[in-house]
Amino acid sequence: MPDEQTPRRRSAPARRRGAALEEAILRAAADELGESGYAGLTMDKVARRAGTNKNAIYRRWPNRAALAVAAYRRLAESELRLPDTGELRGDVLALLRRINRDRSSPRGDVLRGLLSSIGDEPELLAQLHQQLPESGTAMWLTILGRAVARGEALPEALHPRVATVAMALLRNEYVTRGIAAVPDSVVVEIVDEVYLPLVRGRGGGVGQPAAHRAV
Repeated sequence: MPDEQTPRRRSAPARRRGAALEEAILRAAADELGESGYAGLTMDKVARRAGTNKNAIYRRWPNRAALAVAAYRRLAESELRLPDTGELRGDVLALLRRINRDRSSPRGDVLRGLLSSIGDEPELLAQLHQQLPESGTAMWLTILGRAVARGEALPEALHPRVATVAMALLRNEYVTRGIAAVPDSVVVEIVDEVYLPLVRGRGGGVGQPAAHRAV
């Protein structure tokens, strides 16, 4: 039995490598983005938070812009979840409204900071747009697929361009108006006047309501 007066040796923390280290770095970068925005993001801060050194970060990402783009997806996905209201109109409205609110939130400020900072780097800009959760066709096809399964639309409506047209129209509002969030009345118009008629018109128009329900 060891002498009680002898100080116990503390075991050194296990050294992380590979995917575990990359995960820690991305998590730290996402936390820094959420707290300080892109302007306050530095490799030193990320390294300290992740418990590693800058060399480990630079081996994976050549600069802070590349790291920020990689980390943004984690930041965005932490809040964005696929709604399931039981009907197509409710799902599309819920998702568009959530995205619209997100654009005027601190996370939206992070996105705008990134977009303005990497505008002259086409590859990073393309990566950032691809990493926006709301931009993925899979999410919108899932919502539309549920509607087909419920009989609200025919299988002919399951086309990527049809599924994502509501998001394309919302994004167009941001670009043409130069605003962070659009009025809710515009969101409702996108759904009721364009998206639902388009979906229901594909293949013969099934499940059309007699009139729009109150929002």
